[in-house]
Amino acid sequence: MPRIVDHDERRRQIAEALLAVAARDGHESVSSRAVAKELGVATGSLWHYFDGFDEVMRAAAGEVTRRTEARIAEATADRRGLDRLHALMREVLPVDERTRTEAHVVVGFWGRLAALAPTPDAASPTLATWQDTTRLALREAIEDGELRTDTPTEAIVTLLRSITYGQQIVEVTEPQTPAAHLAVFEVALAPWRA
Repeated sequence: MPRIVDHDERRRQIAEALLAVAARDGHESVSSRAVAKELGVATGSLWHYFDGFDEVMRAAAGEVTRRTEARIAEATADRRGLDRLHALMREVLPVDERTRTEAHVVVGFWGRLAALAPTPDAASPTLATWQDTTRLALREAIEDGELRTDTPTEAIVTLLRSITYGQQIVEVTEPQTPAAHLAVFEVALAPWRA
């Protein structure tokens, strides 16, 4: 009797293998052969789950986003306002070994994803899906008097997304201390503190 394989789980395992190769050996080492070797399978077995390596790249980028979302949900669950926002930013800014490694992986993906065959949703795997949590934290901070009532919430959400992307690039090109990455975030909020 043939073995039953969970298709989605196997796709996730392949994406995770690509992430492991990228984190350990750098993006220049990422290939279908390297991913298959990481999994201990023949290269051809990857194509039972993906139509091509572009799809594997997108799945791996989506896996980074999924992991980040899960960490954010856990880190912010019982927090409110600026406390919630600080916890969120610590999951996306490169302030510890995990998030610094992720920065290298994500920044590498941006270049690879830009070179992939264009599709309407080419960038979607790396979109900052945590914006709703950011909005919630900002609204709570305004309600609780931590931020001024005229705080431009949508502009701050956009600014914080830009800061996280930018600090990931900074970490890859000119590594900084966690305090330096967090200082950029704090400066963005400073004019709006109550």
